[in-house]
Amino acid sequence: MPSAKIYYDSDADLDLLKGKTIVFLGFGNQGAAQAQNLRDSGIPNESIIVANRQDSYAEDAKSRGFNVEHDFPKAAKVADVLFLLIPDQVQPRVFNEQFAPHIKDDAVIVIASGYNVFYKLLNFKPTQDVVMVAPRMIGSSVRSLYEKGKGFPCFVSVEQDGTGKGLSIALALSRAIGATKAGAIASSAREETAMDLFAEQALWPNIIMLFREAFQVLQEAGCSDEALCYEMWMSKEPAEIFERAAEEGFIQQLKHHSSVSQFGQLNGALKLDGSAIRNHFLEILHNQVLNGKFCQEFSKIESDLEKEGDENPLNDLYKRSEASELGQAEKRVRARLAGLL
Repeated sequence: MPSAKIYYDSDADLDLLKGKTIVFLGFGNQGAAQAQNLRDSGIPNESIIVANRQDSYAEDAKSRGFNVEHDFPKAAKVADVLFLLIPDQVQPRVFNEQFAPHIKDDAVIVIASGYNVFYKLLNFKPTQDVVMVAPRMIGSSVRSLYEKGKGFPCFVSVEQDGTGKGLSIALALSRAIGATKAGAIASSAREETAMDLFAEQALWPNIIMLFREAFQVLQEAGCSDEALCYEMWMSKEPAEIFERAAEEGFIQQLKHHSSVSQFGQLNGALKLDGSAIRNHFLEILHNQVLNGKFCQEFSKIESDLEKEGDENPLNDLYKRSEASELGQAEKRVRARLAGLL
């Protein structure tokens, strides 16, 4: 596979954003961080509008000095650039009904997740630019790293080049939020969606399952709840391992472990036959994520996610998962050690 192109500050021209009205739809984790970074990069405060319903997020935006507009069609009409930063599941309804009919023909729509573009759930005009500027960190880190003068990993792409200037604008916006300081990686909505959903539906479910089954095996071997919870995750050792992996490399971080640990992990991993899990991963990627099956299934229940109690399918999943021996044991341990946690 060829290496992805990486864009830096020198590839981006902030002057392209002069005179443009930039609207943030949503002022949550990412919206708050990116709007503040944009303003601190020299975009005039009067050129930034936060489109948000009347709630605590709107009050937060006002307290930070931003102009807030509750009338979405009104915000759409003045937007030269629109950042779509509300949750994926509500974007189609809000954008298609309240923004798409009113937004300018040559507007730039910025996504931070490839989901709705890859699955073609948003209604764009062919003359508009649709670009992805997708930080790979939570909003608080996007903000704190900017304030420290550091960059952060970010994906950038042009999904629809209606004006022929999509890439230039995408890079200018990436620089304005601080992404090109460390290097913005050329990607696509397809790639971002595939990796994101694959991690959520293949990688992490298997990790949860491995911890659940390992817990039960060790518990049946006589290990206590307290020892298991701390040994497996409550000590935060797994978090430290992943932090080291990010800094030094997935394999190289093992050198911080004991010789017994290094030998056991490396030797054990090489002995494992990954063919069965690989086939499982391929099945999820191609027959659940890329073919749109998951999207179709999720759209059937997404309206139920706003319901209370057992009618919310997420609540049911939590209840069933927490009924596992791992979940029950942790609950017992946390109750006993409440004063220490």
